[in-house]
Amino acid sequence: MFKKVCIIGCGLIGSSIARGIKKNKLATKVVSSNRSNSTNKKVIRLKIVNEASSDTKKIVKGSDLIIIASPLSSYKNIILKIKSSLKNGAILTDVGSVKKNVISLIEKNIPKNVSWISSHPIAGTEESGPESGFSELFKNRWCILTPSKKSKSKDVKLLEKFWQKLGSKVDVMNAKQHDYILSTTSHMPHLIAYNIVNTTLKIKKKKDRNIVKYSAGGLRDFTRIAASNPIMWRDIFIQNRENTSKMIDKFIENLKDLKKAIKGKNEKKLEKIFTETKKIRKEIIKAGQDIGKPDFGRK
Repeated sequence: MFKKVCIIGCGLIGSSIARGIKKNKLATKVVSSNRSNSTNKKVIRLKIVNEASSDTKKIVKGSDLIIIASPLSSYKNIILKIKSSLKNGAILTDVGSVKKNVISLIEKNIPKNVSWISSHPIAGTEESGPESGFSELFKNRWCILTPSKKSKSKDVKLLEKFWQKLGSKVDVMNAKQHDYILSTTSHMPHLIAYNIVNTTLKIKKKKDRNIVKYSAGGLRDFTRIAASNPIMWRDIFIQNRENTSKMIDKFIENLKDLKKAIKGKNEKKLEKIFTETKKIRKEIIKAGQDIGKPDFGRK
């Protein structure tokens, strides 16, 4: 599909893309740029890419596809570095979880002959670093494309095919819709997980050090989510603060309603809430976004 692909930021997502490209033979050459020399050495040693360098401006030259896979707060600096090195007709994309501000930023700073098509592969684990990636990460997972107004339709189709080759199901939507939906399906669950684990941590310090020892599956699953990359999630909440703030207000309102039902011993209301929320789990399994095995299929 491509002669040269450059991945800027070879962490979990970036290294998984590189592995998927190699496995499916989607490019002749895969290169990567990372700030850390130790990371550059590691991705070469692990044979994730053909070449790696901290000189982003230099290594991006001649690339047909450039993928930004670094924290959202790094985008501006990256674009200012590479904009003069972008090849005519190249496709530029990213893997960030927030789109509205990012699309505007990059659209203003790249040459007219470069197609800027933002991507969001909805996939990941709580692990980070190039050693954590694997080629099957995107299998049967959604990837949302949010093309800029200047994107060429043929390039959008090519990028869509690229993600499909990596195993993704692809959808296209505008940035505003994307940021709203993801604030509900992804950003809020992470925020809640961070808060629950933080609350547990404070109780553990003050009152009972056995809390972690006797943690059940519920807390364990929240800690998995809360173990995600802190820099990445810091940037996500700041970039999508308008939507997440609204969702927090709705969450607080529902939590107060639940508290009232518990204090009032309102059995019918509690049963109704718990029955309705159980249906969502069944819908997620039916949609193929998880499996119905006990303990989420863990061994």
